[in-house]
Amino acid sequence: MKVLVTGTEGYIGSLLAPLLMQRGYEVIGVDTGFYKVGWLYNGTALTPKTLNKDIRQITVEDLEGVEAIAHLAELSNDPLGQLAPHITYDINHKGSVRLAQLAKQAGIPRFVYTSSCSVYGFASEDFVTEESTVNPQTAYAKCKTLVEQDVKLLADDSFSPTFLRNATAYGASPRMRFDIVLNNLAGWAWTIKEIKMTSDGTPWRPLVHLLDICKAIICTLEAPREIVHNQIFNVGDTHSNYQVKEIAQIVADVFTGCQLSFGKSDPDNRSYRVSFDKINQTLPGFKCEWNAQRGAQQFFDLFNQIDMTKETFEFRGFTRLKQLEYLIRTQQIDQDFFWRQ
Repeated sequence: MKVLVTGTEGYIGSLLAPLLMQRGYEVIGVDTGFYKVGWLYNGTALTPKTLNKDIRQITVEDLEGVEAIAHLAELSNDPLGQLAPHITYDINHKGSVRLAQLAKQAGIPRFVYTSSCSVYGFASEDFVTEESTVNPQTAYAKCKTLVEQDVKLLADDSFSPTFLRNATAYGASPRMRFDIVLNNLAGWAWTIKEIKMTSDGTPWRPLVHLLDICKAIICTLEAPREIVHNQIFNVGDTHSNYQVKEIAQIVADVFTGCQLSFGKSDPDNRSYRVSFDKINQTLPGFKCEWNAQRGAQQFFDLFNQIDMTKETFEFRGFTRLKQLEYLIRTQQIDQDFFWRQ
């Protein structure tokens, strides 16, 4: 099967593409290259042929021979989404829907969209499910909701989309991100041996390792059509719902000698626990292999191996907002986030 993966030079895509290639897939990548400078370690011997192209500029010709698309490439995370909300909507919503429309036009039967559990926002239920009312709080989460709604309408006998609502990702990647919670806490624990929380850490977050996200995508591509057609799956494990303070404590326990302290309140009103029963019961072959403790240990071992420094941890290439602000400030990308010639 020939698979197009968008975001192959990103945090998840840089691991997903080689895993697909190892399983015998022919992989074509697409990436605009915003984060090329962010390379933490040499993590894989396989890399796919990648089109250096914005998803807004993909053509039907680019999709020739493709049998499935795994779509990861968007402006990623809430702070970045708030930097330029109109561009977030242009890329994440309009760009993603356009890609799905092109896929349908090109006769591509499978379309896997990586959505997010952030669509639940602030939840009053004990555990939200795929049937729960969404309550997105940010431009990033609102765009995820809009893409789901619009692409679901495209589904028919010849076009089969699936929507994977990933929990908050963590884990080591060659194209590292230090702007998500467990990764960020591990970086501070290693570099300054201190986790100083400004909040009380009471909000709930579901976590999922990026390799388990890759596993969910692969299982979706390989599942019988009737199981995944136009379906939404929360991606993670119900046992991996943590309060932020629990995540901090897990990291501090692995990084021995790290001091941990908390603030008195939390300005972030997002709090939700998620049920992952559906994916674990109905998607063949899927089961999470990671938990937060194992993920923290992975970082400890990696940081020790590569002799990680504070300068590396704080490098702009590993934080989405810092890197985009740099590209704007140096006028390498224009006001619409296209590369300048």
